[in-house]
Amino acid sequence: MDLLQNISLVPVGTVIAAIGILGFVVFFNNSKSATNVAFLFFSLVAIFWNGLNYLAYQFESLTIVLWLLRFVLFFAVWYCFSLLHFFYVFPKEITVFSRSYKFVLLPMTAIGSLLTLTPWAIEKINQLPSDGSGAPDVLGPVMPVFGILVSVLITAGITLLVKKMLASRDTVRTQYRLILIGTIITFSCYIAFNFVLPVFFDTIIFIPLGAFFTFPFVAFTSYAVIKHKLMNVKVISSEILVFVLSLVSLLQVLLSTGLNAIIFRSMVFILVLVFGMLLIRSVVREVKQREQLQILDKQLEEANKQLKALDRARAEFISLVSHQMRTPPSTIKWYLASILEGDFGETSKDLHDALERLNITNNAQISLIEDLLNVSRIERGKMEFTYAETDIVKLTEISVQVLLPAAVTKNLKLIFKKPSVKIPLLTIDKEKVRQVINNLIDNAIKYTRSGSVTVEVKKTSGEVRVSVADTGKGIRPEEAGRIFDKFGRAKDSSNYAAGLGLGLFVAKVIMAQHHGKIWAESAGEGKGSKFSIALPIASIDQKSTTYDLVTQRG
Repeated sequence: MDLLQNISLVPVGTVIAAIGILGFVVFFNNSKSATNVAFLFFSLVAIFWNGLNYLAYQFESLTIVLWLLRFVLFFAVWYCFSLLHFFYVFPKEITVFSRSYKFVLLPMTAIGSLLTLTPWAIEKINQLPSDGSGAPDVLGPVMPVFGILVSVLITAGITLLVKKMLASRDTVRTQYRLILIGTIITFSCYIAFNFVLPVFFDTIIFIPLGAFFTFPFVAFTSYAVIKHKLMNVKVISSEILVFVLSLVSLLQVLLSTGLNAIIFRSMVFILVLVFGMLLIRSVVREVKQREQLQILDKQLEEANKQLKALDRARAEFISLVSHQMRTPPSTIKWYLASILEGDFGETSKDLHDALERLNITNNAQISLIEDLLNVSRIERGKMEFTYAETDIVKLTEISVQVLLPAAVTKNLKLIFKKPSVKIPLLTIDKEKVRQVINNLIDNAIKYTRSGSVTVEVKKTSGEVRVSVADTGKGIRPEEAGRIFDKFGRAKDSSNYAAGLGLGLFVAKVIMAQHHGKIWAESAGEGKGSKFSIALPIASIDQKSTTYDLVTQRG
């Protein structure tokens, strides 16, 4: 092939490269889709058919041209079959083929295509296609069969396409319409340039340019299959880059003069195409992954909203039920305290002991309900604070008196050490701090099986400390860091008392909101422990506020 013939390959090679790129782009869009696989199959067959069709008009050896023409007929059969195959599966991702398709159509196509490679199709040629009308001198008996087979495949494919389009609606119908437009343009070009002009005007110069006639169908169909899904800047940029590199490599092949240079640059051209396809594939995969992540992100966001709504509903339900449950035991507690104090007259020792046990059980019930309320506050993410001047010593003493029966029942000494100096009033949320002190004393009693619990209030530099020391189970070093966490409990805590592991976490939140602190000290397991809180003496300009347990901000 001389230089002018090489240069004539540029537009054909460009279109063939574009067909290949579009075929792989569609395939990489969804490699598991039967439609996309069928389209890639058609694109590859079209590349071979159009490429061989072009080469048949470039060589001067009758033997080479003979075999090229036979392979043109071979791929022409598969070209028509791949077109029918694509129309058959489109737009499904999974297709089940009928028995007639698998056992009649496919074998008939395979046999027909193989016969075109034998002398029964083209026995020999006496002149080059470029020298005359292009018609071979000696045709075999298979040629009429070839013509019938190709006509049947094309007619069946277009008929199937039209039927599917008429039966479809909305977006799918638009896709079918685009494919039909591309089909009409392609076959109109084939009829005009490959049949009308050669037969009636003896013009064959357009026959080698068949790739141009296939391109409209490939372009319209790839657009219909993709449906805007991959019209991403990155994908388009990678396609343009691969196309330009392929074109440059092709030009280098065409402008080569020596055989070695042609072989080397041809290999480079093939490598550029291969790695270009891999590049497009990776970019398409990245774009699809990002789209999937965006979809998942939206789904997770929606699911999170629904979960939050369910959590709010559950928290409100727990809060409502807990408030309703707290009223009866609170009333019982008030009456029991009055009876035990003798407000209703003296009681016998047996009755007094029974009432003491009842009071302990009732207090445990109140504590459990308080934990449930704390759960509801945590799940709602809100805790309200109301500040007022409070006598911390009196508040602590009342807590000791309330929990004294529980200590007596376990034969424990509950000792309250009053401060030796006067303690000023503190600006605190009385109920919240009482809850913290009650929790510390109650825990000390629960986790101490013998010995004593000592509660002390004292003034230090700029703060007031309330400490609760016991001779109970103590704290392991590895557990010291998590006992103030939400739902944090020691491994064997259930052996001493039931609970949710929320008391110390809530206490930490309450102390933080008061600009105070809470901590624990222990010499180790079995050596007792000491829990302390510290509240600032300085008057803090506090107002009623709501603490957000989610953001941990007031």
